[in-house]
Amino acid sequence: MPTSEADIERVRELVASIPPGRVATYGDIAAAAGLSTPRTVGWIMRTDAADLPWHRVLRANGTPAPHLAGKQLRKLAEEGCPITDGRVDLRGARFHF
Repeated sequence: MPTSEADIERVRELVASIPPGRVATYGDIAAAAGLSTPRTVGWIMRTDAADLPWHRVLRANGTPAPHLAGKQLRKLAEEGCPITDGRVDLRGARFHF
């Protein structure tokens, strides 16, 4: 099933709702949006997230995408996110929708 405009808007709303210093995984957002796979969230984030707090969305293991790691971890650290060895402590920083 193709991704609908409603799916895109729901993902955007969820990402926008993550407060500073907190994070969510692609899977967390997919589950909250009722999507079948976190890959859909990744696609939406790649194509339509420039105006969102994109840096608050991580992989399931708490790491950023390799091509964004430096910038993303820096932004998260500025917000007070707990980071150790390039990984966000999801137990301490995960936002629950």
